[in-house]
Amino acid sequence: MVIAGRNQDRLAWLGTASAARAAIFARPVVFTTYACDVLAGGAADALGAFRPAVVVQAASVQSSSVIAASWSAWSRLVAEGGLSATAVFQAVLSTRVAAAMTSLGLDAPLINCSFPDVVNPMIKALGHRVACGIGNVAILSNVFAAESRVLEPGRLKVLAHYQTIAPWRRPAEARSGATPRVFIDGVEVADVFGAFRAVRLTPEPAIEISGASGVPLILALAAGETWRGHVPGPDGLPGGYPVSASGGVIDLDLPRSVSRDESIAWNARFEEENGLVVDADGLVRYTGVLRDRLREHAPSLAEGFAMQDLDDVHATMDALRARLQSRA
Repeated sequence: MVIAGRNQDRLAWLGTASAARAAIFARPVVFTTYACDVLAGGAADALGAFRPAVVVQAASVQSSSVIAASWSAWSRLVAEGGLSATAVFQAVLSTRVAAAMTSLGLDAPLINCSFPDVVNPMIKALGHRVACGIGNVAILSNVFAAESRVLEPGRLKVLAHYQTIAPWRRPAEARSGATPRVFIDGVEVADVFGAFRAVRLTPEPAIEISGASGVPLILALAAGETWRGHVPGPDGLPGGYPVSASGGVIDLDLPRSVSRDESIAWNARFEEENGLVVDADGLVRYTGVLRDRLREHAPSLAEGFAMQDLDDVHATMDALRARLQSRA
């Protein structure tokens, strides 16, 4: 396993910690570290040097801690407008990795961990391949499986957009809004909040669950083995789905009562009501409250952009973020 990164001190520590964990769990893994700055065009060098069987892109220029922050005008914009305010920052590195894979003709599965519910459709709009993400829907599906003790793969199936996670960070009596759709043995759970009342997530991103959820998937893809579970953004689709993997390929594994079109439309409506939508022609639109909040600070950004202009939009959005972060 090759770990690539820009911060060499952090990179060295990840190599050391990973090797130690492998020793603890008696796993025969050899770790190699490789200095790579994706923003400076280093993705192609790293990918070309190793030509990996699976590529996992987990870096971002926007910390996920913004979810729980409240001290600046930027964090307030994210809180009010939604996490899609950060989509450009989440996409800038992942699209560069995807582009490097395309230029190298590398057909390994790409797992994008940076906001995959929304960024994976952005990657696909640029003409690149993306297998899926990790986390989000897998956070909820795994805590629901643990709570209900329905542990056999394929029995519990969840449709969940990332926007359905927020209520589970609040006490049970304070939950409201849209819920994920949960099916057990093909039967949809009528009262999801009631059935899983005891489940509660941390205010911060649940990395302890989301990171771990990717490990069985990554191993299955690397070995070409079969696997059933949940991922966000499979093949660039919006939101999260139950899936199966076989021979390095991921397919939807929906309940019989839900069609592919229905599942996609259910997930897509969240960003259509508030967030960021990528049209078929590669144009990005901001919607709902997020568009209104962006218009207050940067009217030109609020009007959206073409995916081909992502780098320029990133520079403009970065300037806006810096300006808002300086304001309490």
